[in-house]
Amino acid sequence: MSDELTALRDELEGAVQAADSLEALEDVRVRALGRRGSVTGLMKSLGRAAPEERRERGQALNLLKQAVSDAIDARKAALAEAELEHRLASERIDVTLPVRPAPEGSLHPISQTIDEVTQIFGEMGFRWAEGPDIEDDWYNFTALNIPPEHPARQEMDTFYLAGEAGSRPVLRTHTSPVQIRTMQAAPPPLRVIVPGRTYRSDHDATHSPMFHQVEGLAIGRSIHMGHLKGCLIEFCRAFFGVADLPVRFRPSHFPFTEPSAEVDIGCTREGGQLRIGAGGDWLEILGSGMVHPKVIANCGLDPEEWQGFAFGMGIERIAMLKYGIPDLRTMYDSDLRWLSHYGFRPLDMPGLIAEAAE
Repeated sequence: MSDELTALRDELEGAVQAADSLEALEDVRVRALGRRGSVTGLMKSLGRAAPEERRERGQALNLLKQAVSDAIDARKAALAEAELEHRLASERIDVTLPVRPAPEGSLHPISQTIDEVTQIFGEMGFRWAEGPDIEDDWYNFTALNIPPEHPARQEMDTFYLAGEAGSRPVLRTHTSPVQIRTMQAAPPPLRVIVPGRTYRSDHDATHSPMFHQVEGLAIGRSIHMGHLKGCLIEFCRAFFGVADLPVRFRPSHFPFTEPSAEVDIGCTREGGQLRIGAGGDWLEILGSGMVHPKVIANCGLDPEEWQGFAFGMGIERIAMLKYGIPDLRTMYDSDLRWLSHYGFRPLDMPGLIAEAAE
């Protein structure tokens, strides 16, 4: 190899070794071996050489090109390894660090309980239904077999809006008006679960002027009391997580059902502590019954053809029982300390799905 080619090789190899990144090395390769590179230019000029010199110079140029290519490949491998080592060092995870704190915010027990109740009844074929918080007298009272002179109106005395006496809009005292709206809106058979806010003029450790109820309604041609009992027994056992939870039905009276029954669950109060399950005591948690024929007729249906059952319970009440919350009023204090204690992770799975996952 001539002194000229030796000097060019040394220059290019020096440039290759001086490249401190893959981008810089690519620039060197283009300057040497690209379409307009120095080595490529010499190869193109080989045709102009004398025949006696062409063979010897061609061999020398091939050696130069090979030397430069080998140097570039070696430097490329070294730079790639150095870059990988840098990434491994900079992106290393320190497993001794403490766990990341849980994201702020949690699900309120009322929201969690609504999700649990609707999940359980949803798996029984009930669909979600809702209605307005402000109702008229017909939907809140009269259609539910509670005429103006009925004493049940005194028990549910509530908040009225401005209007003429006897026809003033009212903040609904229960979610039962949605039953009427549902039967008027769609033909039976039907099954709905109705959670929502309700209002009554009560305020103490177990009552609030605004609270939440959930009602259920099933209408069909052959529904009977046995269906009601089976449905509610399965719900109580699933919600409280006690497979053999005792459940009993006591005769009662509600204007919109006939016959009517209070539903009690077994419990024990030994040591002054309430525990849900087998025991010598009973605890009332909800009301139920077969839908009164007058209510069915008020919705434009023939009570000789259609019948069904209904039930209702307070969301706060069953949440307090399940999660050991002693005072209803604390649910509305907006105390983050309380919520951090009783709250739930937003992705907690409610109902029977959670039990299956466990």
